[in-house]
Amino acid sequence: MMLLAIDTSTDRTSVALLGDDGLVASASLGVPRSHGAFLAPAIAGCLRSAGLVASDVTGVAVGLGPGRYTGLRVGIATAQAFALARDLPTVGRSGLEVIASGFRHSGRPIVAVIDARRRELFRARFVASAGQLETVGEPAVGSIDDLLAEVAACGPEVLVVGEGALALRSDLEAAGAEVAGPELAWPDADRLAALARDAFVRGDTVHAAALQPIYLRGVDARIGWETRGRLQGGSAT
Repeated sequence: MMLLAIDTSTDRTSVALLGDDGLVASASLGVPRSHGAFLAPAIAGCLRSAGLVASDVTGVAVGLGPGRYTGLRVGIATAQAFALARDLPTVGRSGLEVIASGFRHSGRPIVAVIDARRRELFRARFVASAGQLETVGEPAVGSIDDLLAEVAACGPEVLVVGEGALALRSDLEAAGAEVAGPELAWPDADRLAALARDAFVRGDTVHAAALQPIYLRGVDARIGWETRGRLQGGSAT
């Protein structure tokens, strides 16, 4: 098995290659709006540094969001193109799940948070037990008050993780939560690949054309397609 993993759901872009014996190569860049320029060279660089060629890859994992519209489209389109050209199976995972997976051995309730801008936050709730994650409910987008209500519902042992929580540390700690540090605060391709590996082993994959981004806000998709139409010389109606 040789998996290519791609995540572009936040301002960070990351690529990883995961083989049977673990991580083979990875690359990341934390520069906003640089997904398109960085991604293809990063994939080529990872393959080269591992002594591999594109045909050695047996599956593709990609972060589905929620996150920035443009970044999501770049990452998913790249994953689809790579997989379709080689008829490879694919797996998509939420960035919130990828972030939470870094704390799967904590044995605690977890709320993962990503900054959604516009004074909103993407969030999802999990329970970590025996090194596994169980999703509780559906991911959501809302205000800081919505997040604080979610945290309160989890009880005193809750651990809040993710880049969206870092700027709110004082509010969250005042609400009785523990806030994880920045080390695992962003979804990255390394953990995405590790998270997706079991799905590939089980054959729980999808055709690349079936991959769909997780927006949580319908307006993101509408604005994105309108902008794309204008850039191509069309009009938005």
